[in-house]
Amino acid sequence: MIVQATVTNPEQFTEYAERTPALVEKYGGRYLALGSDVEKLEGDWDYQSVVISEWPSMDAARAFWHSAEYEELKKVREGALDATVLLANGL
Repeated sequence: MIVQATVTNPEQFTEYAERTPALVEKYGGRYLALGSDVEKLEGDWDYQSVVISEWPSMDAARAFWHSAEYEELKKVREGALDATVLLANGL
């Protein structure tokens, strides 16, 4: 899963950022990249941070994304960031 984001309300985003890692772990995910230390080498990039997470399967990532727990966290993050989220099959 790849998330490109710009935080627009840091105070509101804090709760989301604190609660999400445990839920990612619960569903079998792990972070490979997390943060705003991003260097654009080519092309367009209008975000300030990137998150890349690895999952045991596409179904595990979907289970996380559509879980009741994450639906609640999506409400917490509403209005706190602008993001694009992608799910891609790995190697």
